[in-house]
Amino acid sequence: MDSSILAWLIWITPLAGALLTPIFAKIHSRLRDIAAVGFTLVAALLAAITALAVPARDYMVNWIPSLGITAGVLVDPLSLFMANIVAWISLLIMIYSVGYMKGEFGMTRYWFFMNLFIGNMLLLVLADNLLMMFFGWEGVGLCSYALIGHFYRDEPKHWVGSPGDKALGVSEEYSPTKAGMKAFVMTRIGDIALLIAIFLIFAFARTFNYNQLVAHVGDSGSWAANLARLGLLLPTALLFFGGPIGKSAQFPLQEWLPDAMTGPASVSALIHAATMVKAGVFLTGRMGPVFFIALSQFNQVSQFFGVIAWIGAFTALLAASQAAVAREIKKVLAYSTVSQIGYMMLALGMAGLSANFLAGYTAGLFHLLSHAVFKASLFLAAGWVLHVAESRFMDEMGGLAKAMKFTSASMLLAGLSLMGIPLFSGFWTKDAILSLSFLGGQYILYGLALITAFVTGFYTVRMLGITLAGKPSKHVEDLMEGGKHPHEAGLTMLIPYLLLAVGSLGLGLAYPLYSGPLTTYIAGTFSTTLYKFPAGISSASGLTDLLLLSVSTVVAVVGGAIAYLIYFRKDYVFKTGMNPIQRFLYKRWYLDAIYYRVFVTGLLAASRGLYRYVEQGIWNRLNNTIGRDIMDYSRASDQLDTQVVDRAANEVASYGSRLSNLLRKLQSGVTEQYVIAFAIGIILLLTYMLFVVGAT
Repeated sequence: MDSSILAWLIWITPLAGALLTPIFAKIHSRLRDIAAVGFTLVAALLAAITALAVPARDYMVNWIPSLGITAGVLVDPLSLFMANIVAWISLLIMIYSVGYMKGEFGMTRYWFFMNLFIGNMLLLVLADNLLMMFFGWEGVGLCSYALIGHFYRDEPKHWVGSPGDKALGVSEEYSPTKAGMKAFVMTRIGDIALLIAIFLIFAFARTFNYNQLVAHVGDSGSWAANLARLGLLLPTALLFFGGPIGKSAQFPLQEWLPDAMTGPASVSALIHAATMVKAGVFLTGRMGPVFFIALSQFNQVSQFFGVIAWIGAFTALLAASQAAVAREIKKVLAYSTVSQIGYMMLALGMAGLSANFLAGYTAGLFHLLSHAVFKASLFLAAGWVLHVAESRFMDEMGGLAKAMKFTSASMLLAGLSLMGIPLFSGFWTKDAILSLSFLGGQYILYGLALITAFVTGFYTVRMLGITLAGKPSKHVEDLMEGGKHPHEAGLTMLIPYLLLAVGSLGLGLAYPLYSGPLTTYIAGTFSTTLYKFPAGISSASGLTDLLLLSVSTVVAVVGGAIAYLIYFRKDYVFKTGMNPIQRFLYKRWYLDAIYYRVFVTGLLAASRGLYRYVEQGIWNRLNNTIGRDIMDYSRASDQLDTQVVDRAANEVASYGSRLSNLLRKLQSGVTEQYVIAFAIGIILLLTYMLFVVGAT
């Protein structure tokens, strides 16, 4: 058997599982659940086997021969690195879902979209060309919309936002259906920009294939040169980056992700922590080297990669500051996800801004792996905390650590990795990004990233303190009085997030052992001579590295220590009365309200204005005037028709009738009279000819 079929089956298997889910549901719900997990397990095994046994190359088949378009799977280090992250973490989340979603309505729909999502995500990362990638890209967007709005009955317990919260008069509460639509619309903005860029590239390159784009990028008449000649190369690259901005929730399209927490915790872990929001990072990593080579020919590298780095650094700080005052546990994790993806974008931007492309590239991808593990653990554990506390608000939790030791330990381990505490995976990957920013001479970006590290330490310890430490809140006490005592999750839920938390620690402990080989493996993506940029890693002196490590660690610890003093030693009570800075952060910098005012309320007001002043004030009035004039014209035409045309026709007919009656009298029917008349006529004719014509 051709080994390449294994690579194809990685993404086909979950899609087949999605299509078969309704059939299994007809047979038995238990079979449906087991099969849904089973298809994900097969995809994960196929991804691992492909990484180990299938030769790296582009496996293509003809797709649209008339246009020279092929379909294919690209087996290379980057695609398999990402595919294995997606498949194996998805498997753990699917196992968790068996217990977490038990008894919920719409489970067939849930399993269908979960497997459909996994299949499209794997298609996205394995596709060898932009067109196939875009099918997967839009597929995960559709599934995200459906899964965010899974609880489409919009029961208040599934909403996000505090009741009555408003900013600039705009409600900050979102129902599942509204949140799903918001995510769908905001990500479409970036997708439109991405699609424009894809077709601009195809118009000049006549191919969507990644390797073919690289192969011809250095030619004098290449697609890049032709775009640059028209002044379109840099705009095309920036439009392309619009897709990752939307999908990975980066500024200015970041506002959809915090409200996407209306979906089940398993959905949040899968889509909004481990996989879909990483699609933008992956695509930037896939096409970033191509744009680096293209832009370097025209001295435009710094403009493009500078935009990536600055957006990443600003988004990281923006979202972290919002997490520091958030009331809902899943919103804290959502803001944290946006912030950590900002770190990844900063790393990929620094790849182009520094003298060492591969160092920034691998730093971003390593943090992607680290974040996928610890953030999935945090979301899954938070899902169980939400279930036990029967509330999404952290101030209605508290004191849960005593009854939920394993869950608390998991959240602590994953939280320490998020903070970047030594020995955890997040420590190494976050520090690599900060060090690269400093050593690359981007001191402002380094400062923003360092402040973000401080705030990250603060909000992580704050979340753990309010949720797990101290005394139980009144809400929890009321639940306990009603016989609902906090307890550990079942094994199908506990094992996945505990395994991920321990895995985050394991990745940190083993980092010195695998970082070098994994860097070499990822560098294999650029092993061909097509990629012409330095792939070696140069490091600063040991003392500088140690100082940078120490600074980032101390900053995170100080932030955590401040939060510990505030939230671990005191009972937390949410206060609506806030100082101006707290209120500014709590209201999300008013960005969400401004967007709503401008793009929703503003457009609605504009449409009402157009209806009132243009439709009714101009067009309707003009239509009425024209209609009235036409009616007057038709009445005048009727008068002309009846008084002139009809009367003339009638008169002509009357005279014709009289003439015919007169002529009828000459028609007697007597033959002799006709002969006499004929003779008279001949005589008159002869007379005329003799005397008139003859005389002439």
